[in-house]
Amino acid sequence: MKTVPFLDLSAQYATIRKEIETSLEEVFNSASFVGGPFVESFEKEFAIFCDCGYAAGTSNGTSALWMTLLSLGIGPGDEVITVPNTFIATAEAITYSGARPVFVDVEERSHTMNPALLEKAITLKTKAVIPVHLFGQPADMDPIMEIARNHGLFVVEDACQAHGAQYKGKAAGSIGDAGCFSFYPGKNLGAYGEAGAVVTNNPELAEKIKILRDHGQSRKYYHKVIGWNGRMDGLQGAVLSVKLKYLPAWNEARRKNAALYSNLLMDVKEITLPTEMDYARHVYHLYAIRTHNRDDLKGYLAERGIECGIHYPVPVHLQEAYRHFGILKGTFPVAEKCAEEFLSLPMYPELTREQIGYVATELRNKLR
Repeated sequence: MKTVPFLDLSAQYATIRKEIETSLEEVFNSASFVGGPFVESFEKEFAIFCDCGYAAGTSNGTSALWMTLLSLGIGPGDEVITVPNTFIATAEAITYSGARPVFVDVEERSHTMNPALLEKAITLKTKAVIPVHLFGQPADMDPIMEIARNHGLFVVEDACQAHGAQYKGKAAGSIGDAGCFSFYPGKNLGAYGEAGAVVTNNPELAEKIKILRDHGQSRKYYHKVIGWNGRMDGLQGAVLSVKLKYLPAWNEARRKNAALYSNLLMDVKEITLPTEMDYARHVYHLYAIRTHNRDDLKGYLAERGIECGIHYPVPVHLQEAYRHFGILKGTFPVAEKCAEEFLSLPMYPELTREQIGYVATELRNKLR
């Protein structure tokens, strides 16, 4: 039986192994293990990549979101609007800043924030909006930005799945007040452990985040504010600098893989394929189809050696952690429908045409 893993990080490592080993040896020789020149070098490179003036490396994507909100002055009594079909970290960051997450539903085709619903969710307590660039596709930022600016709201892009994605030619993360990224190993740009970053064109915001991530220090042992330990380590900075050079080619490979999937599956009526919106350059962190018999199909493919994922089976507003909000099922019908139907097929740059063909063949065998 053939096997197709959902993700194969070893295949990518094999192509850059010598460069990675060299970069890690440099870190070991310099003993720059926390922050330091390797993180600073990556920050400069990533800021340029995102067409932003500044980048601040962080311990992970969650801390990037959280410390951005804190640095914008968001806290108890405030509200931050986001979407319910996202990884819970988006809402956790809001909650741990002391604010309250407020949800709006998503669009049927893009699966990102529906701008037509945004204004109705704004209250006198609203201080920011966090659109999520889900699965590698940017949200429709122009109307979101217009509404936010009309109401004096900050916009923080959750670009944790959108490294290298574009909205009308603009880099994901460069459009709002800040963009937050995760470098969890499975991301398009993944570290060899935990790491994240914030990009911005606001030098004061970047400086606040850098102080906050380092226990509130402006310099060693001089603490301007009560901060946190949210630093990126030198090993991850070095690894990410190596991998960033390859990210455009890896993203293009993902796009070609997505196009092949779509070509092979376009006439299968029982599934809905992901749509690249006309304003977006999708980088396919995930290739998530929709089907009414998702769990059955996932089991069928697993029996044939094809590993799939589900992102995400329970929308945030229905999670037990947020049950105290009292939001009833049916409140956000599109997000809830997506949660029941999404099935993420294997997707990574090194995926072969033969593997994609096998996945498509088995899907067609099951659904024809």
